[in-house]
Amino acid sequence: MIVRAKADVEPVEWGNGLSYRFLVEADNMGFTVAHTMVRAGSKSPLHYRRHLEACYCIAGRGQVVTGDGVAHNIEPGVIYALNEHDEHFLIAGPEEDLELISVFNPALRGDERHHLDSGGFSHY
Repeated sequence: MIVRAKADVEPVEWGNGLSYRFLVEADNMGFTVAHTMVRAGSKSPLHYRRHLEACYCIAGRGQVVTGDGVAHNIEPGVIYALNEHDEHFLIAGPEEDLELISVFNPALRGDERHHLDSGGFSHY
């Protein structure tokens, strides 16, 4: 059995916030669960080529925008799933951080970070 508290997980600066990765590849669960903090006012161009991701919003507000410009509002109680390795923009509202519970399949190693200054969609 694996039991971890957020206080016991070293956060990873993923590019525009912090990711507390509770389960990673070394845990042999086949998926990652993370508490993802997205900084207020940030816009992140993201693309997961090796992973599918689902994000459930627990606090804050923002938007997820598809690569072709379709916007979806994100607020507590809303989930979005990137089921086709979708290029997307994750935008946190200007007033407060956006907080998500993120699940990745397959699991992340745990040290991945985005490079948001590359001019395109950051990927890993």
